[in-house]
Parts: sequence; C-alpha cells; structure tokens
Amino acid sequence: MDIYLRKRRWKLILFAIAIVIVTASLYYTNILVSEIRKDERKNVEIWADAIHHKADLVNVTNKLFEQIKGEERRRVVVLAEAQRRIITDISNENLNFFLEIISNNTTIPVIITNEDGIISFTRNIKQGKDSLLSLTGTKLEGKLQKDFTKYSPITVNYYRDKKIYLYYTDSNIFTELKKVIDELIDSFFSEVVLNSASVPVIVTDSTGKKWTSYGNIPEKKMKDPRFVEQTLNSMASGNTPIKVNLANTGVHYIYFEDSFLLKQLQYYPFVQLAVIALFLFIAYLLFSYARKSEQNQVWVGMAKETAHQLGTPLSSMIAWIELLKLKGLDNETVVEIEKDVQRLETITDRFSKIGSAAKLEKLNINQVVQQAVDYISTRTSRKVKFVVSPPPVKVMEIPLNLHLFEWVIENLCKNAVDAMEGSGLINIEISDDDDHIHIDVSDTGKGIPKSRFKTIFHPGFTSKSRGWGLGLTLSKRIIENYHNGKIFVKSSIIGKGTTFRIIMKK
Repeated sequence: MDIYLRKRRWKLILFAIAIVIVTASLYYTNILVSEIRKDERKNVEIWADAIHHKADLVNVTNKLFEQIKGEERRRVVVLAEAQRRIITDISNENLNFFLEIISNNTTIPVIITNEDGIISFTRNIKQGKDSLLSLTGTKLEGKLQKDFTKYSPITVNYYRDKKIYLYYTDSNIFTELKKVIDELIDSFFSEVVLNSASVPVIVTDSTGKKWTSYGNIPEKKMKDPRFVEQTLNSMASGNTPIKVNLANTGVHYIYFEDSFLLKQLQYYPFVQLAVIALFLFIAYLLFSYARKSEQNQVWVGMAKETAHQLGTPLSSMIAWIELLKLKGLDNETVVEIEKDVQRLETITDRFSKIGSAAKLEKLNINQVVQQAVDYISTRTSRKVKFVVSPPPVKVMEIPLNLHLFEWVIENLCKNAVDAMEGSGLINIEISDDDDHIHIDVSDTGKGIPKSRFKTIFHPGFTSKSRGWGLGLTLSKRIIENYHNGKIFVKSSIIGKGTTFRIIMKK
C-alpha cells in the first residue's frame, strides 16, 4: 500500500512541476507575443494615419486644381471681353492692348464662331506639331464641336443684335493636372488595399455596404455577399472604419481588421498549450503501454515458474499418498489429502495457463460459483456464512474457463473473509439480462474508502500485514483479458461492507 501512496505523491509532485514549467513557458511566450502584437498594432495605426494624410494631400491637390480651373475660366472671360473690345473700340491704343491680351494666351484652346457656327478665329489648337489654321471659315461640328462644348460658350454682343461665340476647353496644362489628380486618387485606393502592413481591407461607398475595392482577402470569398456582410460587421466591431471624402469620388469608408499574422499571434499560446498537452498525453500512453507490457512479461514469467516449481513436489506427494494407502492409513484422512493435492494440481494448472489463450466452454455459471463456494467454505471459519442465489438448479450458461473463473470467486471470497476478520455473511447474487450476466459478491466487512476503488486492483496493493497483494490483480486479468468482462467495486460503506460486481457477456 505504501508504494501506491508514494506513487500518488510523486505523480502530484511531477504534475505540479509540469504545471509550473508550462505556466512559465506560456507566460514568457505571452510576453513575446504581446510585444510583437504591439508592434503589429503600431504598424496598423501608422498605416491608418498614412491613409488620413494621403487623403488630405489628395484633397489639397484637388483644391488647387479647382483654383486653377477657376483661373482659366476667368482668363477665358477676359479673352472674350478683349475680343468684344477689339470689334467695338476703334482706339489704336486700346486695340493694341486687347490684341496683346489675346496674343498672350498660349495655353487655353479657343474657337470663335459667328451666329451660324462658322469659325472665324482659333487659338492654341494643335494636332501634333502643326497648327490647324485651315479651320477658319469651316463650321464647328463633329468631334471638334464635342470637345469644345464641354463648357457653355461665352456670348459676345458687338453690334446691335450681332453676336459672336467664344468656345474654349481645358488647357494642356490643366488636362495634365487632371490626369495627375485621377492617377493620385487611383493610387490612393491601390495603396490602401495593397498595404505593407498586410491588413485585410475593404473599401465601400458612402452607404458602407457596397464594396468598391479590397485587399488581402481571397477573391473567391469576396464574391459571397454573406461573407462580405459578416466581414464588414466583424471589421466594424474591431476597428472604427476610416471615413474618407475624396474629390470627385465622394465619401468612402475603409474597413480593416488585424493582420493574419496578428491573429496567429493571438492564438499561438493556446496552440502551444494544446501541442504540449498532446505531447504529454502521447508520452503518457507510450510509457503506460511499455509499463503494462513489462508487467505482463513479469506476470507470465512468474506464473509459469510457479507452476514449474509446484510440479516436482506434487508428483512426490502423489507417490506418498499411494504409499500411505498401502500402509492402511485411515481412508478419510487419505481422501482429504487427495483433495488438497488435487487442489494444488488445479492451482498449478491455473498458473500454467497465465499468458496462454484460455479455452472457454459453455458452463452453468450458478453451478460453477456454487462449487467454488463449497470448496472455500469447508476451509474457513464456521462463523462465516455463504449464501448463493439463485441455486445451481437454475441453468445460466456462458463461455467460461472453469479453473480460472473458480480462482476469481475464491479470491473474492478470501478477501471478504479477511475483511470480516473471520465472522460475517458473504452473499453472492447472480442475475442476467438480454446480453450479460451480473455477479455481485457482497460482504459485511470493514469496507473500502472510495479513493481506493481502483487502487486495490493494482499489483502489490494489500491492506494485510502478510501477502503479496496479487489476488485481485489476477482476478481482474482473468475477467477482463480472458473472459472479455469487467470487475469493479460496485459499492462500499466503511464499517458495513463491500460489494464487487462481475459483468460477463453471454
């Protein structure tokens, strides 16, 4: 019994040490993960700030662009006024001034037509390297009309009801600037979705539901509206969407969440703990299997050696019995001696079968139990009463190995007698259902603490000052390994008794 108490203590000590090691490992790992998580979070924050600054830059650039656009409009108005003054003002001084204004326009494309749409003047209209001077006298139509009616023409009244129309379009500089603005807006969204922080991003319109672009998310998943909706809700709950109001594109919302690396880091300690637990579990199973295999080898070797050692004195005792018969010894004494010798032969046979495949045959379980009880009862105190129910006349057949199963009943009865200290009642009740036979062996002994219900079946466990503590261990092996059944402590009350139950398949 002491060996199992020490074993339990060592298990608790080793378990406590393992807990300390795992806790320390997880604590240190968690510190590292937290530091890396902080760096990742800082990268995400820097990325979010960069988005705000880039959006501000785009808006400022667009504001300047709009100012340039307004300036060009005002210049065209000045040109129109100069054109009107040229026609109506006959002063040479003023004429030269207005002509200078018109000639200084080297950027804004201008076309002047009469009321019939006939071109009378052009400025800064080029195709390749050659100016299209041949446009004078032609009608404003086709692609040229489409290009120059982007803005409403300026009407100039120069004489009574006579009018001329000044058409203009964006200058080359303005057009180049517009391309730059468009490219800047496009690059803004590209940089948002293809961010260096590897942050999953979804850009939506002003409703916050319809996406316009995305990054670091599989394309196949983005085709699933339900996935998109769930992802947007998840992103919004984790991080406040970034609102961006870009020129010419309106309001957009940028949804984002932690990078995949950051998510991995969050779950890494738990994965580590699971791996450690799995490793320890597998190691425990391997060591347990190796220990049981070693025990099996010891059991088989010891049993066969015991059977071998008993064989020689048994042969000698049989010869001595024959000699006693010839000398006319009391017949009753000889018969009893013969019974004990036969019993020793049975025990030898039992030990020899340990480690070998047991031969099972259909036997009446009631009769087998009664025979075992009859033998043990004649060799115990008269103060111990045995009751077996139902009686042997009721046939309940199951596959059994007679000698091994009798050994189990004898071990249970001997333990019960020892627990009752040679006085009490041993009740063996046999019952069945459709598939199983139940055998309950109850005594009125001192009982077993619940903490030892499993320990008592371990080899070497005994509460007696003498004995090896092998009886219940052998009984468990016989029932479970050879008969594919179960044996366990069904119930026990300290000071009142214990009930063992055996379950056997029919």
